[in-house]
Amino acid sequence: WLPDAMAGPTPVSALIHAATMVVAGIYMVARLYGVFFNGLSIGTGNINALAVVGSVTLLFGALLAFVQSDIKKVLAYSTVSQLGYMVMALGVGAWTAAIFHLFTHAFFKACLFLGSGSLAHHIHSFDFKKDMGGMRKTMPRTFWTFVIGTAALMGFPLLTSGFWSKDEILAGASMLGGNGEGYTFALVMGLMGAVMTCAYMTRLMWYVFWGEPRGKSAEHQLHENGPRIVVPLMILAFLAITSGWTNLPEKVFGISVPSGWALRFEHFVEPTDAYFPSAANGFHHPEFVAWIALVSMLAIAVGAGSAYLWYWRGLGPHGLTERNRFARAGYRILESKYGLDILYTDWIAGSFKGPIARSANWFNQNVLDGVVNAVGNGTRRGGEFVYRYIDQGMVDGAVNASGAGAEGAGEILRKTQTGKVQVYGAYLFVGAALLAAIFVIAS
Repeated sequence: WLPDAMAGPTPVSALIHAATMVVAGIYMVARLYGVFFNGLSIGTGNINALAVVGSVTLLFGALLAFVQSDIKKVLAYSTVSQLGYMVMALGVGAWTAAIFHLFTHAFFKACLFLGSGSLAHHIHSFDFKKDMGGMRKTMPRTFWTFVIGTAALMGFPLLTSGFWSKDEILAGASMLGGNGEGYTFALVMGLMGAVMTCAYMTRLMWYVFWGEPRGKSAEHQLHENGPRIVVPLMILAFLAITSGWTNLPEKVFGISVPSGWALRFEHFVEPTDAYFPSAANGFHHPEFVAWIALVSMLAIAVGAGSAYLWYWRGLGPHGLTERNRFARAGYRILESKYGLDILYTDWIAGSFKGPIARSANWFNQNVLDGVVNAVGNGTRRGGEFVYRYIDQGMVDGAVNASGAGAEGAGEILRKTQTGKVQVYGAYLFVGAALLAAIFVIAS
């Protein structure tokens, strides 16, 4: 669902989809680490399901990033891949490395997402194959912040935060694997993921910032955005470099790091770590391993170099998917996201939606409609009773009776008005006599 969620506003993508909401699962596993690590151990504990799931996920997401033409979807699948690194780290016992990578990833991935929003601000498109190209010349500040974010995501050695956190994960996999614990596969898959990360991000950089402007970027007079957009990018780019300094190893290639800089992040999370000291045999912070760092640098060179030769130099086997049926089939599998949408909508959801729809229809026809009809009939009959016996019988009867009484009284009084003087004189005489009689009796 993460790539589909990229349709939302770019600041939301940067804050929620890159740095907070999507890593909630990682945080939960880390916070309940003893439960997950011990509960998901396979066999005698030589392998952990977390390491398997994480390793598969990091390659799963990285491969899908190669077939995307929407810049935010490339970054979304990159996020999926980086989440895989974090889960793999938790699986091999490198707890601090996982949380450290979660921490550094938030800065450089948010920088990249906001950078994509800056690029699309004028052209209103995220399709880098159709509507971008040559944008390093027109938007230099966005370009350099994007370069720094990309370098951190690749794990550019020594200078970026991504190197220190990702290298710590790989070191954890190598140290446990080297002790015969069965995590060499995690190291190999982690290095493969590093190669692919560098390759698809180099591809993205080529399409966005090099070459000639295409589509909407050629139609508009592009210029750099204002400080409200660029300044946050600069801050995040700065943190994409410096956040890695919060957990430097004690020694780097044999050179001691000042004690004030070494393992600061490790000490920061130490109170939490104390709740499960035996979850991974007490192993949470691997030391700096020089050969792992060198192999990681080689992976960066292989990934970025391959993409450079393919796109910049044009030496790749272009048209391979048209000429080779296996390449075409592989591309279609990736384009369809391994068929997971079909699996969800047609197989899983399809097997449920028919019975659910029929059950809902029966409930609607026999229960809801019955209740609605009963209420309607009862209301109609109640209205008829009120109209016939109360409104017409009582209310209208009282009104009509008062009218008839007034009319009868009027008829009686009308007969006394004859218009003859002698009759009125007689009324006057009789009235005076009655008053005199009443006066005499009363006195």
